[in-house]
Amino acid sequence: MKYYSTRDDSLRLTASAAILQGISSEGGLFVPEEFPRIELSELKGLTYPALAAKILGLYLTDYSAEFLAHATETCYGTAFGEEVAKTVKVHEGLYSLELWHGPTCAFKDYALQLMPHLLVEAKRIQKDESRTLILVATSGDTGKAALEGYKNLPGIEIAVFYPESGTSETQRLQMVTQEGNNVHVYAVKGNFDDAQTGVKRVFTNKEFAAELAQKNCHLTSANSINWGRLAPQIVYYFASYLSLVAQGEIKEGEPVDFCVPTGNFGDILAGYYAKRMGLPVGRLVCASNSNRILTDFGESGVYDAAREFYKTSSPSMDILVSSNLERLLLHKSQDAQFVAKLMTSLAGEEKKYEIPEELKQSILEDFAFGACDEVACFAKLAETYKSHSYLADPHTAVALEVAATQQGSAPCVVLSTANPYKFSAAVLKALGESAELSDMANIAALHALTGAAVPAPLAELSHKTARFGETIRPEEILRVARSL
Repeated sequence: MKYYSTRDDSLRLTASAAILQGISSEGGLFVPEEFPRIELSELKGLTYPALAAKILGLYLTDYSAEFLAHATETCYGTAFGEEVAKTVKVHEGLYSLELWHGPTCAFKDYALQLMPHLLVEAKRIQKDESRTLILVATSGDTGKAALEGYKNLPGIEIAVFYPESGTSETQRLQMVTQEGNNVHVYAVKGNFDDAQTGVKRVFTNKEFAAELAQKNCHLTSANSINWGRLAPQIVYYFASYLSLVAQGEIKEGEPVDFCVPTGNFGDILAGYYAKRMGLPVGRLVCASNSNRILTDFGESGVYDAAREFYKTSSPSMDILVSSNLERLLLHKSQDAQFVAKLMTSLAGEEKKYEIPEELKQSILEDFAFGACDEVACFAKLAETYKSHSYLADPHTAVALEVAATQQGSAPCVVLSTANPYKFSAAVLKALGESAELSDMANIAALHALTGAAVPAPLAELSHKTARFGETIRPEEILRVARSL
C-alpha cells in the first residue's frame, strides 16, 4: 500500500515513510491509494488487539504482522481492560460507543497509545537515526493523550500547544501536570485554529527544515493530519458493529448509522474508511456544536471560515478549519490539483471555498450533517440522564441531540468521545446544579450527585503539581520549535 498527498498525487510513499513525515512538504495530507476490502466473517471472535492488527495490516503493509500483533496487544490488551470499544444501549435503536475508558479518558487514547509504537518502528524501517521533534496543536484531548503516549521515549521530543482559555480546566490540568523528560506544554493566545495554523506554518517553513537537517533532526506530528493517528481509529467502528451483532441487537449485514461529534473531521473520516472497506455503515452523521461550519458546508457546499468563533462547553469541537475534510475532498473528487486550489482559497484573505453541486451530492451519499447549540446540548444531556440514567459529556450530548434530529430508519451508534468528569462544570450546570471555580470540587459534586465512578487518572489530578505555565502567541511557535 502506497500513500500520496492530497495536493500532489505524483508522490508515492510507503506507510512508514508517510507516518514518519507526517505532512507533505506542500502542506497536503497523506492518503492511501486504495481502500482494502475485508469480510466481517474474517473478524468474528477476534479480540480487540487482534482485530486492530488485522485491519491495520491492510494499510501498514511495510510493517510486519509480528510487530503489529505485539504493538496492538501492548496498547489495547490491558490499558482499556474489558471496556475497550464498549458499546452500550441508551434506548431502543440508539447506542453509545464509549471511547473514554483509556489512560486519559478520551477517544484519542485509541490512536495515541499505538501511534508512538508506529513511529518508532517507522524510524527503524526507514533506517532513520535522527532525533524526532513532534509538534501538536490541541483543542484539549489530543494534547494529553499525545503527551502520555510519547513521554520518555528516547530520541523523541514533543511539544503541545493548546488555546489559552479554550479547554476545560481538567483538560488543562492534565496537560500542565504531565510527567516526562521529553515533554513541553504551551498555552497559545487565541483559539485552536490559531494554534493549528501556527504549527502548520512551522511544518512548511523551508528555512527551519534546513536547520533541522543540519542537526540530524526531523519534524512530524501527532495530530490526525498524520496517517498514523487516523488509521487506528478505523478499528473501533468495526469493533462496535461486531459487538452489536454479538449482543443480538442487530443482524450481521444490517446497516448501522454512526453519529460523531467532530470539529477536525478525523474521527468521522475514520468511519468513512471503515465503510469503504465493507463495514455495513448507513449514514455517517456529522454533529457540530455552535461552531457549525461543517453543517453549513454540508448544507450549502460553501466552506466559510470567516465567521464568528464561539467558545462552548464542548471545546474539542471549537474548530473552524477542519483539516481532515481535505482528505474526504480528495477521495470524492480524485483531483489533487483541485483540492490544492481549494486549500489555497481557504488560506487566503476570504478564508473560504465552494465545491461543485455534483461533489456536494457525492458527499451527501455517505454523510448527513446537523448542529446543536448550547441550550439544546444541555437539555439533551439532562434529558438523557433523567430518562435513561445515561450520563454524557457535552460532546456526546451534541451527538445525541443531532442523532435525534437526523434520525433515520437504521439503528444509530453515537460515538462518546470523553468521560463526563472531564467537563464536570458543564455537566453540573446541564443537570441544574451550580458549579464551583475548582474542577476538583466539581468532580466531587458530580460524583455525589450521580454516583458515577470517577476515573483514577482524573481523581489523581488534585495531587499533581503544574510543571508548565508559559503562554505564547501563535507566531512564537516557530521560536519554541527552534529551542527544542
